Amino acid sequence: MQKLLVREIVQQTAEIKSFELVHPEGRELAPFTAGAHVDVHVPGGLCRQYSLCNDPRQRRRYLLGVLNVRDGRGGSAAMHSRVAVGDMLEVSAPRNHFPVCHQARRHLLIAGGIGITPILAMVHELRNVGASFAMHFCTRSPAQTPFLRELAPLIDAGIVRCHYDGGDCAKGLDVRALLRVPMEGTHVYCCGPAGLMTAVAEAGAHWPQGSVHFEHFKADAPPATLADDSDFVIQLARSGVELPVPKGKSIVHVLREAGFNPETSCESGLCGTCKTRYLEGAPEHHDYVLSTQERAEYLMVCCARSKSLVLVLDL
Repeated sequence: MQKLLVREIVQQTAEIKSFELVHPEGRELAPFTAGAHVDVHVPGGLCRQYSLCNDPRQRRRYLLGVLNVRDGRGGSAAMHSRVAVGDMLEVSAPRNHFPVCHQARRHLLIAGGIGITPILAMVHELRNVGASFAMHFCTRSPAQTPFLRELAPLIDAGIVRCHYDGGDCAKGLDVRALLRVPMEGTHVYCCGPAGLMTAVAEAGAHWPQGSVHFEHFKADAPPATLADDSDFVIQLARSGVELPVPKGKSIVHVLREAGFNPETSCESGLCGTCKTRYLEGAPEHHDYVLSTQERAEYLMVCCARSKSLVLVLDL
């Protein structure tokens, strides 16, 4: 973690602000790639994850976009009402679970509202390397479209298309038509509200495996089956300690109660902080960041359950 200075705050829309963070002594910041996010400790003791949306080549600033979520858990409200220019915020090094696949021939970017933040960094990165891409940006109106001025040249060039639905999804982007025919060598990247993400997932289900990518800002409600989930036991391989995990309690909570202190952040399976290797057993994954290959070796202790009676962790 490092303390960064809030150098500038811009009101992008009525509900979205951008925050420019810099080192207080003007030093270079840790490098990042498009799609990366950082943990930000906001006033009130909360920790939240925000995507970096500036050009990754800019080594002396991080740019965040934050939507003021009225019915949220308080993180965005604190950023909007309690953070001012000149304040210092504790910020983690960048992590990336939503990277650009540079082996792709073409890239199709789909953003909705505040979901533009990781997508905007992708626009910069793809332009830097001369890659072929197109972007669709879904919002309600021009007044509710963040970073519109920055995107204007690409909109004029036809590379970025804005879709204003006025609050009626039926009048917005036709995702099904857009993804009806898989384009060879093309990768799709989507970030936005749950409705848009679901529509893209359904419309792109027949695309080649691994060619459609998502960044989630908010975890879905836990599956109903979790409420009736069976108890299981975790075994810590390095000490031999066995701990029961009852219904309604996460692995990370059980570890804390037993005196262990696993590193966590979002505790929703979104950030990857609590990624842990398992040695035996059959985990039930509920995270949003591990790939199919990673799930054969790792789980997230904040949200994973177990299909087997015993789950052996490399702890």
